[in-house]
Amino acid sequence: VQLQASGGGLVQAGGSLRLSCAVSGRFVDRYFLSWFRQAPGKEREIVASIRWAGGMTYYADSVKGRFTISREKAKSTVYLQMNNLKPEDTAVYYCAARFFSADDYAHWGQGTQVTVSS
Repeated sequence: VQLQASGGGLVQAGGSLRLSCAVSGRFVDRYFLSWFRQAPGKEREIVASIRWAGGMTYYADSVKGRFTISREKAKSTVYLQMNNLKPEDTAVYYCAARFFSADDYAHWGQGTQVTVSS
């Protein structure tokens, strides 16, 4: 699959942003689609994940109640709605895809910068 992320930007603390990840390729319904982020000097971490078929979701504790991952099959797009943003959410955000039976994420989109000012 191929992934194209967009939607980052600069926002004040408490604000909202929505990231989009356009998904193309074969057998998309057999993948988990996820958002990762990497802040300067920190390791990359998973933020949220959704199974394309069925819509099962997962969230990191740090974003539960603030972020929502969803997919729109008609547009073949995964979204990350981010509300009540905090300065610690500042990072480059990446969308990635993992085949349902695989251990690793083999497909990555380009990153999109999210900056939250205090």
